[in-house]
Amino acid sequence: MQPIEALLAKQPDITVPAVVLQGADDGVDPPDAIDYAASHFTTPFYERRIIPKVGHNLPQEAPAAFAAAIRSVAR
Repeated sequence: MQPIEALLAKQPDITVPAVVLQGADDGVDPPDAIDYAASHFTTPFYERRIIPKVGHNLPQEAPAAFAAAIRSVAR
């Protein structure tokens, strides 16, 4: 188990509405490397969005997608 995974395993479940954004071209945290986090979300509203042609700096590279994600949980 990776160190961050060990720390996450000790954390309580996340029960608030959540949207996880991931850049499809993220070289720091590739989309398939973050799948483990989904098990910590027990909220009825959890969505993971992979944004095409975007890297690790998602708010700057895809501001419209970032704003849409915020709006979707702020209702």
